[in-house]
Amino acid sequence: MPNIIAVIWDFDKTLVDGYMQDPIFKEYRIDAESFWAEVNALPQMYLETQNVRVNPDTIYLSHFIHCVKRGIFPGLNNRKLYEFGRELNFYPGVPEIFDTINNLLRGEAKYEEYDIKVEQYIVSTGMTQVIRGSSVMPYVKNVWGCELIEEVGADGVPVISEVGYTIDNTTKTRALFEINKGVWLSDGRIEVNTNIPEEQRRVNFKNMIYIADGPSDVPAFSVVNKNGGATFAIYPRGNRKAFAQAEQLRMDGRVNMFAEADYRENTTAYMWITEKIKEMAERIYGSEREKVFDNISAAPRHLS
Repeated sequence: MPNIIAVIWDFDKTLVDGYMQDPIFKEYRIDAESFWAEVNALPQMYLETQNVRVNPDTIYLSHFIHCVKRGIFPGLNNRKLYEFGRELNFYPGVPEIFDTINNLLRGEAKYEEYDIKVEQYIVSTGMTQVIRGSSVMPYVKNVWGCELIEEVGADGVPVISEVGYTIDNTTKTRALFEINKGVWLSDGRIEVNTNIPEEQRRVNFKNMIYIADGPSDVPAFSVVNKNGGATFAIYPRGNRKAFAQAEQLRMDGRVNMFAEADYRENTTAYMWITEKIKEMAERIYGSEREKVFDNISAAPRHLS
């Protein structure tokens, strides 16, 4: 199996300074604070009026569709979502750090000898099409996010009309196992619950680095930590509340390290992530060398 190191990124407030929906609100002149206040009130409203539980992580998708039907987001479709990806406000050093990571081990003969390489993934509760349209996509192997189905309106223009696929803060762990087992490359031959021996899985958990911004990512942090991987939290510059949350995550053992959301060269985030990749590569290299020596030692010796 290839010796793959997987760097797995959350998106909003980890790579993006804010939320990926901000360009949508700007285009349609919607007050973001009011929109999210409406979304946050929906779970309690549906419980009280219909005795129905909804997923607080993904109910915003239904609200977007509701707003399309009401004419608040006229013409909003997957093509537009893709185009909004070009307008995202990334933190300093993005997407440059993605290019750095992808090239970090290239050209090193000892790593190439044992097929030791880095891949990057995004696992987000946000809209997949926005991510796909963003400047980080050329550096990313695959994306897990929320997908929306379209229907053609009366004017002949496709608009988002149904929720097709969702990722919430708990099912992010499912995405981690799909990366672990290579489900997304199997053409349906492997499912997330397929029993695969650890040594035959595509990406070992101890070779994963998970990077996210806060308490909502605790389930994913926990899976990676429990299985020997590395975890890193991000907070926006000057945001004391986010800093305190990141520090609490570290004190609780949820993350190994945290830093300000600045990925430029020689910042704490840049150095920790790149050094952790090199550390993992050296561990894998040492393990592969040991296997070679063990095989040599176990080979039968013939008397002359």
